[in-house]
Amino acid sequence: MKMRLALALLILVLLVYPSVPADSYPIDGYERSGISRLQYLTTMDSSRLVRQLRPGARHPLEYVRLNLMAKPVQELPEPDEALQKELEDILPIFHKSYSLAVYDMTPGREPRYAVRNPDAGYQPGSVGKLAVATAFFCELENLYVDDVGKRFDLMKKKVVKAGPFGVYDHHTIPRFDVEKERYARSRVNEGDEFTLYEWVDHMLSVSNNGAASIVWREAILMRVFGDKYPELTYEEMMDYFKKVPWAEKRDIAEDVVNGPLRDMGIEHEEWRLGTMFTRGASGIVPPKGGSIGTVHGLMKWMTALESGKVIDAPSSLEIKRLMYMTDRRIRYAYSKSLDDAAVYFKSGSLYGCKPGTSCGKYRGNRMNYMNSIAIVEQPDGTRYAVALMSNVLSRNSAYDHQLLATRIDNVLRKTNNADPSESLGDGTE
Repeated sequence: MKMRLALALLILVLLVYPSVPADSYPIDGYERSGISRLQYLTTMDSSRLVRQLRPGARHPLEYVRLNLMAKPVQELPEPDEALQKELEDILPIFHKSYSLAVYDMTPGREPRYAVRNPDAGYQPGSVGKLAVATAFFCELENLYVDDVGKRFDLMKKKVVKAGPFGVYDHHTIPRFDVEKERYARSRVNEGDEFTLYEWVDHMLSVSNNGAASIVWREAILMRVFGDKYPELTYEEMMDYFKKVPWAEKRDIAEDVVNGPLRDMGIEHEEWRLGTMFTRGASGIVPPKGGSIGTVHGLMKWMTALESGKVIDAPSSLEIKRLMYMTDRRIRYAYSKSLDDAAVYFKSGSLYGCKPGTSCGKYRGNRMNYMNSIAIVEQPDGTRYAVALMSNVLSRNSAYDHQLLATRIDNVLRKTNNADPSESLGDGTE
């Protein structure tokens, strides 16, 4: 009875609103993905569901498209002088540590690029989880080169256990028992079992570090075990990591996560990942090479995503769906100027205090990285991508990121003559 009532409420929402909200994957993607928390949303009171989410967060699965499939980006163009000047005019009030890249891909006009401090390196924090997603989809494609359906079928059906890779992280994950209709949030523990789809979703939608280490682990296992991977057991997995020499584990982990970036033309000093996201995981797979990110490297990734070149078009589209911002918006994405826009987003931060001192959360006085990437799609047809990285000591830069988002959006929309009726791109399956 409860489920029938929930479905009736969902139908009402569909009639009143042109789209339906979710956490970070459209709610009508439950049947496709099997991500249980999406099913939970259909049991919520529809008025509360709509009231809590901004209009741009209510699009269905079909809305998400790749904007540059018709005109793939081979390499980023030289900065556009007019756009560069517009952005420079809004940047002087911000700290010199800020790096920014903007790519305007609005339909009906030539693309434009502007960048500030393109080669400055930052600790990428949780933005690096997009490199893990890239590695995962790369190995999935290697497993099923000619059968896209089998890739997503494996993600939906294969259940893996967290083990020591999943601990520890303060970010909680959503848990919904479909049969009992019970919802809760808690931290990952070693006994947790989820499908591959759900682990990837936990990594991106709530930025769980344990999930990121597990997804990276599964990419390694796909590389090592090949066609034996689908039937691989937890015991076989743990036995592999116990027996393989440290140097071998270190090298394969580094190649699995960074190799796909190099294949896309993203250089070693532009973006790399060297350390797993939890102590449990890094105690098993040692780090190599450190982690770094630049706005130029991140922009290369975003334009490749929109061009269908992050592995291939089906992988690019699925990653973009997983990035769809439909939960509570933060930092850059919090800007009210983006309320009506669809936003595909990932944020990351890392802060630390000098020995013998104390500093608040996101107010590190030794390091204080805050980074955001966003793809913004406004109802008026304006489409653009932004990479923003900063390291302002002793200051929570979240408000500055929000203010910059407002000003950047104003610049892009003021200088565009977009036609909102033009195609959003390719919904390649």
